[in-house]
Amino acid sequence: MNTAASSDPRIRGVRVTEDEIIAHLADGRVISVPLAWSWRLSEATPAQRANFRLIGTGQGVHWPDVDEDLSVEGMFRGVPARRPKTRAAAAAPRNVRDRVARYKRVQPTRKKIARG
Repeated sequence: MNTAASSDPRIRGVRVTEDEIIAHLADGRVISVPLAWSWRLSEATPAQRANFRLIGTGQGVHWPDVDEDLSVEGMFRGVPARRPKTRAAAAAPRNVRDRVARYKRVQPTRKKIARG
């Protein structure tokens, strides 16, 4: 018997409150992470948060209404979901850097004036 496979933590149920995502594990442990770690769930309605299904044999949870997945391992490791950058937001810093770089390149050097 492979004891490593049988001792992997598995989710048996999940609950989302106003502040936390709480997972009840098959071995009796309860783990939670801040709701803010999942921007999709934090913006979801209570009905969307309540509509979930377990992935595999409890390795994770999937919320189909908001297309969010959360794994036991991710909860243990403390890996928050990052909000993707929009095209405009991703382009803005680059545009600012480009303008600054162009400004610096085209500035003439100051010539010293010889005074007699």
